[in-house]
Amino acid sequence: MKKLPLLASMLAVGTVACAQVAKKPAKPAASTPYANGITAADLKKHLYIIAGDEMEGRETGKPGQYKAAKYIAEQFKRVGLQPGGKDGQWEQPFSLFQDTLTRSSITAGGKTYEFGNGFYSALRETVNQTLGQTAVVYAGYGITHEAQDSYKDLDLNDKIVIVADGEPMNAEGKPLIPRQEGQQGLQLKDKLRAAANKGARAVFLVSDRVPAMGRAGDRLRRTGLYFETMTTMEFIPNAYFISPDLASAILGKPWSELAASLKAGRQEAATGQVSELVFEKGKNEIKSSNVLGILPGTDKKDEYLFITAHYDHIGIIGGKVHNGADDDGSGTVAVIEMAEAFMKAKKAGKGPRRSIVFMTVAGEEKGLLGSRYYTDNPIYPLQETVADLNIDMIGRIDADHKKDSNYVYIIGDDKLSSDMRPISEAANEQTKLKLDYRYNDPNDPNRFYYRSDHYMFAQHKIPIIFYFNGVHPDYHGEGDEPHKISYGLLAKRAQLVFHTAWSIANRDDRPKVDRNEK
Repeated sequence: MKKLPLLASMLAVGTVACAQVAKKPAKPAASTPYANGITAADLKKHLYIIAGDEMEGRETGKPGQYKAAKYIAEQFKRVGLQPGGKDGQWEQPFSLFQDTLTRSSITAGGKTYEFGNGFYSALRETVNQTLGQTAVVYAGYGITHEAQDSYKDLDLNDKIVIVADGEPMNAEGKPLIPRQEGQQGLQLKDKLRAAANKGARAVFLVSDRVPAMGRAGDRLRRTGLYFETMTTMEFIPNAYFISPDLASAILGKPWSELAASLKAGRQEAATGQVSELVFEKGKNEIKSSNVLGILPGTDKKDEYLFITAHYDHIGIIGGKVHNGADDDGSGTVAVIEMAEAFMKAKKAGKGPRRSIVFMTVAGEEKGLLGSRYYTDNPIYPLQETVADLNIDMIGRIDADHKKDSNYVYIIGDDKLSSDMRPISEAANEQTKLKLDYRYNDPNDPNRFYYRSDHYMFAQHKIPIIFYFNGVHPDYHGEGDEPHKISYGLLAKRAQLVFHTAWSIANRDDRPKVDRNEK
């Protein structure tokens, strides 16, 4: 064998040494034996139950959601957690409400117009109302301002007022009424307040959008779920959006002529009659709950780390069960498996220093309602909640990673704390996933940072990390089924969360809150 020159030999040896260092695997962490207990087989077993047809798509407030809550509580109990709710309960119950239309119609010009056919209103803001023969007055744009007063010389007391959608513009198409900075146009509530001050009993807003809204069908006849809130004593009249045809029938002249005059800067006089107006709705109370289990810590037990996922989905649509295996069955079963792994560590004498709360929430698909309820009504002090690790869809592979599926999207880790990303990346030495930060970009149009339950914690300046696999063709579709989950990848992603939680729960200092990024 030919000898290398001395310098070349030294370089070769150095290169080999560097290569050996680069290939050296990371030293197993103390968390590794317990993280390895989070297996694809166990996740699959749980997911075929959580995302099975018998759970009926786990829609908030429906029987399937209640079945799922019971199953999760049973698993938390099985692995040895303590009940995390108040008074030794596994659930934090809360009530939601939904308004549904009973009947609504407007009769004018000898014809009766049914709700959704000629008019509609926003059910949440509209109160029950019945009017008999009632006078109607046309009032242009319905504005009271020093630049323009639509109600000058008009008597609206105990009458209905018809106003045009929009606002007055000058010849250059600029608004005549000054706007506040960032305001897009005159606010509906401003028009309603102006009408209330004149004594109007209801406001009809004429809109070309009414025929299109009618095609929404039953969706117009019920509200989304909401929390019951205090109401103010201020009187705001009901607002009904009516079609130009209905406006013409009420006023006895073509709406197009009135609208043309208004755009030309002239407000013509017009009056009419409504023979009858009926609006009746009912309010249903819907019961729901978050499911919580807690593993008390040791010397820092009065500080709390949350691991969260939402267990609700969108239910049955068009007779098809939407099982939501990925969204967010994958996160739910990951929380169950992490709870079991941490309990095994505790039984081996390696329990966490900080308390860990494992919480699955309902109402995420209805507007982050479960997590909002928790942070509005915390069981554990928010000021002592050190972080939230939130998991929402970690079982699938998106189109951008078909060739290299060894990834997970990390969102929000640097928004509030400079500690969270280093903790996360150090934990990833055990799993070697590609941490993809593209959706963490504040300019990303998807705005995923604001779209899952961690955001309710972030609003209270609690550091968070959101784990996500990206969207796929089955997102919110009936094809989001358990057999399409990549269980090995699901286990690996759950292990990353576990390692990260282990670090946060056991470090000397809680993650500092030193940032305030979008």
